[in-house]
Amino acid sequence: MQTNLFCAALVLLMVGTIHSILGEWLIFRHLRTGGMVPAAAAPPLRERHVRILWASWHIVSVLGWAFAAVLLRMAFPSEPQILQVFVQNAIVISLALSALLVLAGTRGRHPGWIGLLAAAVLVAVGW
Repeated sequence: MQTNLFCAALVLLMVGTIHSILGEWLIFRHLRTGGMVPAAAAPPLRERHVRILWASWHIVSVLGWAFAAVLLRMAFPSEPQILQVFVQNAIVISLALSALLVLAGTRGRHPGWIGLLAAAVLVAVGW
């Protein structure tokens, strides 16, 4: 086992989790009007700005967790082909979850979800 990669993965898992929890607790709980996605305007931000900010906030955590998964896998050496498939799957899943966050967060009004989903599909079929 490569201890440095394992420890880096644990740090990223913690950072991503703490980042999302603190964001919800310190920022977004004050902007929530009953749904999962915060929708209350917070001048000078409009509702749509708050929604994309929420999605973008949590994308950082999702991508951090994807990096953590890759580092965890790399910490335990295996066949290069197995690692390559794992990395590809981690990328596809994290991009698809990111697309879903933007789609749900903005009710489909921000085109970023299309680009994230397109990238996920291209990585998935590019194998």
